[in-house]
Amino acid sequence: MKFLSGVKGKNTLEDFPLLPLRELVLFPHTVIPIFITYKSGITALEDALKRDSRLFAACLKESPSPAVKAKETPKGKAKSKEPAVGAPSNYPLGFDGETYAAGTVVKVLQHMKLPDNTFRVVLQGEYRGIIAATQKKGSFSTVSIEPMVSPETQENNDSQGQALIRAVQRSFAQYAEYSKKISTETILSVEKSESPERMGNLVCNALGIKPDRKVALLQIQNTEERMEAILEALETENEIFGIQKNISGKVKSRMEKSQREYYLYEQLKEINKELGKDGPEDEFAELDRIILERNPGEEVLLKARKEIKRLQKLQPFSPEAGVLRGYLEWIGDLPWSESTPDSVDLKEAERILNEDHFNMKKAKERILEFIAVRQLGLQGEDNTRIKGPILCFVGPPGTGKTSLGKSVARALGRNFVRVSLGGVRDEAEIRGHRKTYVGALPGKIIQSLRKAASVNPVFLLDEIDKLSSDFRGDPASALLEVLDPEQNSTFTDHYMELPYDLSKVLFIATANSLHTIPYPLLDRMEIIEIPGYGEMEKLAIAKQFLVPKELAENSFSEAKIQFKDDALLEIIRHWTMESGVRSLEREIARCIRRIARYAVEKGYGASGGKPLNTFKRTVRRTDLEKLLGRRKYKNDVVFKEARVGVSYGLAWTETGGAMLPVETSSFEGNGELIITGNLGDVMKESARIALSYLRSIQDRYDFKLTDIGKTDFHVHVPEGAIPKDGPSAGITLAASLLSTICGIPPRPAIAMTGELTLTGRILPIGGLKEKLLAAIRNGMERVILPADNREDWDELDKELRSSLGVDFVETANEAFGILFDAEIRITQNPAES
Repeated sequence: MKFLSGVKGKNTLEDFPLLPLRELVLFPHTVIPIFITYKSGITALEDALKRDSRLFAACLKESPSPAVKAKETPKGKAKSKEPAVGAPSNYPLGFDGETYAAGTVVKVLQHMKLPDNTFRVVLQGEYRGIIAATQKKGSFSTVSIEPMVSPETQENNDSQGQALIRAVQRSFAQYAEYSKKISTETILSVEKSESPERMGNLVCNALGIKPDRKVALLQIQNTEERMEAILEALETENEIFGIQKNISGKVKSRMEKSQREYYLYEQLKEINKELGKDGPEDEFAELDRIILERNPGEEVLLKARKEIKRLQKLQPFSPEAGVLRGYLEWIGDLPWSESTPDSVDLKEAERILNEDHFNMKKAKERILEFIAVRQLGLQGEDNTRIKGPILCFVGPPGTGKTSLGKSVARALGRNFVRVSLGGVRDEAEIRGHRKTYVGALPGKIIQSLRKAASVNPVFLLDEIDKLSSDFRGDPASALLEVLDPEQNSTFTDHYMELPYDLSKVLFIATANSLHTIPYPLLDRMEIIEIPGYGEMEKLAIAKQFLVPKELAENSFSEAKIQFKDDALLEIIRHWTMESGVRSLEREIARCIRRIARYAVEKGYGASGGKPLNTFKRTVRRTDLEKLLGRRKYKNDVVFKEARVGVSYGLAWTETGGAMLPVETSSFEGNGELIITGNLGDVMKESARIALSYLRSIQDRYDFKLTDIGKTDFHVHVPEGAIPKDGPSAGITLAASLLSTICGIPPRPAIAMTGELTLTGRILPIGGLKEKLLAAIRNGMERVILPADNREDWDELDKELRSSLGVDFVETANEAFGILFDAEIRITQNPAES
């Protein structure tokens, strides 16, 4: 390939303002931003902007003297800190002095005048040139330029030229890899460039060589010679980079991490000798002694000693040594055989349980049964076969499930540990992480057993129904082995990789609902229901537990403060609405805090003030609004008088029982059933079943709506923001629809619950006690229940049963007979179909 010199279309000299630059050489085909902070450059720029925005940029041959620097820098003006692209970051651009003859004609693409009268400009190199003549023009110079090389070239198929271009491209790619400072855009432009002139300018601009060498490459006119010179400069730089890399590699290899650790380790050995210690041998012997004292099984002991031997061969500061040391410390910290003796005094255990909690008969009976079995086992030859039960306390919040677990531990004389499972979504939280992971630890089970320091603690798994699952696994499935008495004797944690016996642990789980617990996990637990409390039970709990506790916590244990029974009942009825006693405890605490403020204002308790044991206060019903403010809860959803289309059902929720009023209205239409109130699919189906059943028995009742097929019914359950679902509202929906169709209101103060079938049967329901407590709270006098729930009614407390009248029914016809007067029927006592 033959490269052509000369400038196409430029045969005459051109005059340009001279822009002298220090340590910066500009090339064609490049765009670069610079700051012009000196007088000669500013005036040259201003002159160029008045013409065609072109200047001739040439590099100064040598650095100016300090006197020149002081002269060219405006007083009080700091040089700009922003460097030009491709130039050192600490030099000022442009000074007066002698420049090289070769330079580049540049065009001003952008310019911006700064507040200190300096300029920031963006220049684009157009073509190379040689200064033919210079003329001084005020504070700047103008030069006559002879163009050197045209930016356009002719291309042919000369193989030598092609080889030269490819060699430059290959060498520049290697230089860019060494340098790490060249933009990807420049690298791609060089690779794709087919013009030797353009490629040479891009390479020269990117080369990190001295300005005098760049000027030498700039002023070579013959294109082939220029490409060879560029290739030589690239190869030189690449060789320098290669030598630097080789030297750095050799130096780095002399300071490997293992060598440094060995050096430090040798120093540590000498220090230990001076201190009279034998060194790391003591550490390994200590680990072996600690593990042996724990009396683990043979398998654990062999594994531990094997890992100790591995640890002896490793450098002390290696990462693997740290992992092994932590693993062996976990083995030494776990209780492998330590246990606490169980209390076998039934009367003492019963006293402790009754002292801490009111009622809870089923839970207390189960714990006492366990103690009795342990007592029998102590008389036998081997009592180790008695496995700890897996209990699950289920009930509304605030009923004392968690605190009951602590009482069980106290009654048995065992250590107590608690793990909250609410929101746990990673299986590794239960079974631990593999040792290969950075920061690996055992799971919550093993961590808690180390904290318990015994193999037979009472282990509380709190909020087991709040477990979650995602891509990291299902922690509920990981608990299957933990809570299976047939498997947990060989529980294996991923971190420990050793079987651990959990069969002696008494596991107690707590939950608000069983619906969210997977069935395989639920099947492994013994369910004990902790029902909500009635008014009298809450009153007893407040008098025996809550008031003394809050007096002590609010520094009033010495004062003589008494709550009247009617005051406590008023708080229960109108300031709380719950199955548990958590809100009741908060309201009692509020009362006591208000009284505490009053006592302080009267001079009690302060230094030198009146003694607290002389303070007396009796809280009566009339004092509550002053202490607690207005009532929080009113039975607004329950009408005192009977109304057409309004019936009252009973619902069970995770927080206890609730009243479920149902309202129905009718209007002309085409037989559509509208259901509102944020109801679930099952409850919507119950409404359709109720309407279908009523249409099937319209010959028995005095319907005021003669054509139900052309009547629309709108069934609504108030408090629409609360989701509601379940089949037990079937009889309630049917009663509301029948009242609307017949235009007769049901008797007031009667609540009901039961699932309705299409043939009119009433099926049994669950959560009976919570529903009855809701009926009592809302002032109901009678309750209609399914006949199959009679046994559940007989198990309830006598006080609760005496608070309500109850009617057991097997069919909807019987329920309607209780709810409505006889005038609603066409015939007396019709037979059921």
